[in-house]
Amino acid sequence: MVGAALSLAGRDLRLALRQRSDAGTVVLFFVLVASLFPLAIGPAPNVLLRIAPGVIWVTALLAVLLSLERLFLADFEDGSLELLTLAPTPLSLLVLAKCLAHWLTTGLPVILAAPVIAVLYGLEADAFAPLIGAMLLGSPSLSLIGAIGAALTLGARRGGVLVPLLVLPLYVPVLIFGVLAVDAALAGLPARPHLLLLGALLLAALPLAPIAAAAALRQAVE
Repeated sequence: MVGAALSLAGRDLRLALRQRSDAGTVVLFFVLVASLFPLAIGPAPNVLLRIAPGVIWVTALLAVLLSLERLFLADFEDGSLELLTLAPTPLSLLVLAKCLAHWLTTGLPVILAAPVIAVLYGLEADAFAPLIGAMLLGSPSLSLIGAIGAALTLGARRGGVLVPLLVLPLYVPVLIFGVLAVDAALAGLPARPHLLLLGALLLAALPLAPIAAAAALRQAVE
């Protein structure tokens, strides 16, 4: 069963590599939107430093939202989703594999680009480790929670509009604790409590989100 799930994740990764523009669009969106804030607010270092954690996390969240609609759409349109629902491998495990591929092609590139934005905003070096740690713990939760919204809106008209409406409220805890982890580091306080809470959210999303998304996918196929 695990082998089938890994094969599915590998297939999605190969398809993403053939369409590199999708991953490039996510990273480009992240960098461009984050770069607009200094132009609008001004170059005051204190102001930029204060808003840096929030800007990085909000733009990362919006960048991940760009690709959520396509998470299951291709499989739904070519009929392979029906085969996945009939496969002996649990559908929730296959959903988890697709979330892994989604995170590797969207969340991970955004994490790699985050230090560039941090330097742009003058973020102190002591905050880099909490920033990367928080994004490593929080961004997989964005993909997992987003899978629920993508599955619920599959086949619906204007699904791309509905997905943000469904998942944004669920993203709020990840956003809050991710920002607080960086703010704590900037204030000289330990970021560990906030990182632990992000880890707890991830541990909760790992089993629950695939099950919920799998149920929604079965409903969409039926």
